[in-house]
Amino acid sequence: MSGSLNTLLSPCQIPASKSVTNVWTWVDGRIRTMISVVALVVCLAGLVWSLDNGLARTPPMGWLSWQRYRCNTDCVQYPDDCISEKLYMRMADLLVSEGYRDLGYKYVNIDDCWMSRNRSKDGSLQPDPVRFPNGIKSLANYVHLKGLKLGIYEDFGTKTCGGYPGSKFYLQQDAETFAAWGIDMVKLDGCYTDVSDMDEGYPIMGFYLNQTGRPMLYSCSWPAYIKQKDFALYQKIAKYCNIWRNYNDIGDSWDDVSGIIEYYGKDGGNFSKVAGPGNFNDPDMIILGDYGLSYDQQRVQMAMWAIMASPLLMSNNLETVKPESKALLQNRRIIAINQDPLGIQGTRIVKMNGLEIWVKPLAPKGKSIAFAFLNLNHGGGPSKVSYPLNKLGAMSPQGYNVTDGFTGKLIGTYKSKDKVTVMVNPTGIFLGVANFLGQ
Repeated sequence: MSGSLNTLLSPCQIPASKSVTNVWTWVDGRIRTMISVVALVVCLAGLVWSLDNGLARTPPMGWLSWQRYRCNTDCVQYPDDCISEKLYMRMADLLVSEGYRDLGYKYVNIDDCWMSRNRSKDGSLQPDPVRFPNGIKSLANYVHLKGLKLGIYEDFGTKTCGGYPGSKFYLQQDAETFAAWGIDMVKLDGCYTDVSDMDEGYPIMGFYLNQTGRPMLYSCSWPAYIKQKDFALYQKIAKYCNIWRNYNDIGDSWDDVSGIIEYYGKDGGNFSKVAGPGNFNDPDMIILGDYGLSYDQQRVQMAMWAIMASPLLMSNNLETVKPESKALLQNRRIIAINQDPLGIQGTRIVKMNGLEIWVKPLAPKGKSIAFAFLNLNHGGGPSKVSYPLNKLGAMSPQGYNVTDGFTGKLIGTYKSKDKVTVMVNPTGIFLGVANFLGQ
């Protein structure tokens, strides 16, 4: 039976003698199962329970279908834009032929609406047979032969956000299915479930992913559904997830990009402090190459996602990305800031009159920093921004070379108390890199 304890927790058994001190109730419409969390912990004693997959040492990079293609399942009217194996194969081809793969964009990520509406007779997930006639394993093989990785989407609840079968009561079976298919990343959403289940359920799925023996990067939507988020919660999430969404879905608009930047600037619960190799906050997809951003605003998103040590998961049509957008997506200097081995998430240190200053330490630690002067004002001309290097954390009296983070052009050589002064366009950004002269 799909809702049995064995289905949920096997191979462990709940000791009958253990008292139920923390009752966890899951409802699937017909079955109410009460699970002792204490018993679960005892059951899993001695096994690898926290995340231990060695992945996401730097923020993952790749392509994800959701923002650009949503839940389009009409392959008759939209044969090139529907969620199908052809779409993912085409994007995999383009990641290679257009040079993205060689810059680090390795993941091809399936999102919602890929499934059949029903599980198979044995309870296994199955792809839509019309849109994925060769199956997910075949698609994974295709992607792997190109030197890429395949990600997939599921939901912790009884249904996905799009109404397809969820993983509740099938966590172990779904983890084993993904491993058998050759999946490299699992994104677990949080629709159609009680939020109170997430604190235990997301770690359980991580446990089952680990138990398969196949390294699968674990992307959690856990904190995005929880209203009250503190540092302790983020510490727990980082223990069990590689990356995690903690804010709203991004839309194809400047309001969405700037809203996410503001959320990360506030840094509620100090979530920036848990970011590092193996664990990163995920502010959602890169929308460069779509419709909603001006060129300056595209520069802002690319630079800020680099400063914030964010996953770089594009959601666009790689066939139609304009040259100027492609140049930003493939800017090696920006990618290097994002992929810095320290994995430190940059933070906002100044907010005043629509202008913001952000700082991200780079390797070698204490010798280099990236910084951003962000102009969120609309209209008019560029704004003058001037700020001393020492207040950015560049303290060495020997001084620094400051370069433009986009072009590598030398802006100047500065002592630590000197001010860097630049003009920044409306809804635009200056991205700088300060390198210690003595290194």
